[in-house]
Amino acid sequence: METVTYVLIAVAILAIVLVKKTLVIIPQSETKIIERLGRYYATLKPGINIIIPFVDQPKNIVVLHNGRYVYSNNIDLREQVYDFPKQNVITKDNVQTEINALLYFQIMDPFKATYEINNLPNAIEKLTQTTLRNIIGELELDETLTSRDTINTKLRAVLDDATDKWGVKVNRVELQDITPPATVLNAMEKQMQAERNKRAQILTSEGEKAAEILASEGEKTAMINRAEASKQQQILQAEGEAQARIRKAEAEAKAIELITQAVGKSTNPANYLLAQKYIQMLEELAQGDKTKTVYLPYEATNLMGSIGGIKDLFNEK
Repeated sequence: METVTYVLIAVAILAIVLVKKTLVIIPQSETKIIERLGRYYATLKPGINIIIPFVDQPKNIVVLHNGRYVYSNNIDLREQVYDFPKQNVITKDNVQTEINALLYFQIMDPFKATYEINNLPNAIEKLTQTTLRNIIGELELDETLTSRDTINTKLRAVLDDATDKWGVKVNRVELQDITPPATVLNAMEKQMQAERNKRAQILTSEGEKAAEILASEGEKTAMINRAEASKQQQILQAEGEAQARIRKAEAEAKAIELITQAVGKSTNPANYLLAQKYIQMLEELAQGDKTKTVYLPYEATNLMGSIGGIKDLFNEK
């Protein structure tokens, strides 16, 4: 009886093992490569799959886990990220630089990823390093620091083309850090500081130049305005003097006309006016000069004749 019990227990255990070996559950976004007697048989899909125990065996491949290469029979079909360690590259102008790259890729064909390459993560890493060295070797340091997008595009194109036969799709490549030597960094910092000082001096000189130009233009405008004002003032003054002379001449002509009407044609009105001017001048001289000086007007004879004419005029009236 005990022997039968042990046999039944052994059979039950064997049945459980056989069922476990027969039924293979694959999580979503994962797969397994099955070999039957050492030859490729099938690529399992997510869900429950049935295989022949001890005849069908999952194929182990190398995967990157926590920065280490390990063997696993599970193939992850999701997009994966490889953070490669820093590597030294030499630019076109012979500057040694450390570059760290991130690679985003996805296994599209598990069969090719298993049988076309022995160590897929290592192959991708080495290919990335060599391709990056070639691309950086064609660029100078300044271009390397300012052309990350160009480097990423070129690197992704080369890797995507090279890994296509491995069943891998490279989606994106990013350069994390580009670290030149300390001496080069110091030189770049000094150069940048000198460039900033240069720009500051240029801006200062341009500002001073603009200020001087504005000041000179303002002074020029002021001088022009002053000249225009002086010109207008002189024109107005000249016009005023001309108008005054015209009015004075018109007044004198009117006075002569009135005198002519008053004295008649027998007496010359000009002599009358001249005599009046002489008398007025003598009065002003007498009032202004208190010394004992006798003034004898020029052309005294004519003056006396003019005075006589005035006398005759009053006698007639």
